[in-house]
Amino acid sequence: MEVGEKDLKKKDRKRIILATTPDGKVIKINAKSTKHKYTGADIAFYIADYLFFIIFTISCIFPFYYIFINTISDAKLVNSGSINFIPRGLNIQNYIQLKNVSDLGNAVMISVLRTVIGTALMVLASAFVGYLMTKNEMWMKKFFYRFLVITMYFNAGLIPWYLNMQMLGLTNSFAAYIIPGIVAPYNIILVKTYIESIPAELEESAFIDGASFLTVFRKIVWPLSKPILATVAIFGAVGNWNSFQDSLILMSDDSLYTLQHRLYIYLNSSSNIANLMNKPTSGNNAALDYANNGLLIKYTVSMVSVIPILMVYPFMQRYFEEGIMLGAVKG
Repeated sequence: MEVGEKDLKKKDRKRIILATTPDGKVIKINAKSTKHKYTGADIAFYIADYLFFIIFTISCIFPFYYIFINTISDAKLVNSGSINFIPRGLNIQNYIQLKNVSDLGNAVMISVLRTVIGTALMVLASAFVGYLMTKNEMWMKKFFYRFLVITMYFNAGLIPWYLNMQMLGLTNSFAAYIIPGIVAPYNIILVKTYIESIPAELEESAFIDGASFLTVFRKIVWPLSKPILATVAIFGAVGNWNSFQDSLILMSDDSLYTLQHRLYIYLNSSSNIANLMNKPTSGNNAALDYANNGLLIKYTVSMVSVIPILMVYPFMQRYFEEGIMLGAVKG
């Protein structure tokens, strides 16, 4: 047992530790300092490592920063391309004027409802199906699990998918945003692997007390699976919020367009106007004004479509690392 210590010469970087043996005898032990000595190669590696990740981080953040500073800068400076690194002529009129953009509010509402409802149902289904896949009592468990995995690697293609959705009556229907995404095989596998890491004794004690599978799932498995469920929720929320292909293909009713679909329309409109401006016509000035406004709308709507999902991630971050690691690696 260690009872005391005193330093020797600092240049030796050693210590004497006085320890007592089981028979009561005091002995002296020389211990070298645990301070790590960095070599020139170590220092060069750390410098290169930090520089790489700093540059990588800046390259990821700068596009969002560039769009943001353009949305809060003077419109004339933005149209002339004078805003590159710092905002000038600060104003928030671009965001205020979004209320005048037709159908944008409805598109935001559709995207919010899709994200909230779709993510909630997907998380619930992933948790429950993942729990069932861990039970040997489940009928044809191996068959259904393998069938689930196969769907990750094979699909019929775009046209059969569209025909299938059409026959199910999911064209021009809000349900088309919700129903196809409820069962997500990859998320189910993550949740299943995580649940298998929960001590089996907890469930066994609950079964001894007379609990059913549903009770065990609700009172034991669900609360203990919060890290992986938060991770799955992030995947689902980002996927639902950013998706626009199903809206583009399945929806002809513009009242069901999502925010991303609206942004896609604005981007195409700006491109078409820019092409028209290259032609010498008498309407070029009007097209130029409209294109400039379209550019600001494009930037502003882009920020509106990005900010909500960026605000969600910090609240889920503390669960994310633990959930994805335990859900991906069994043991």
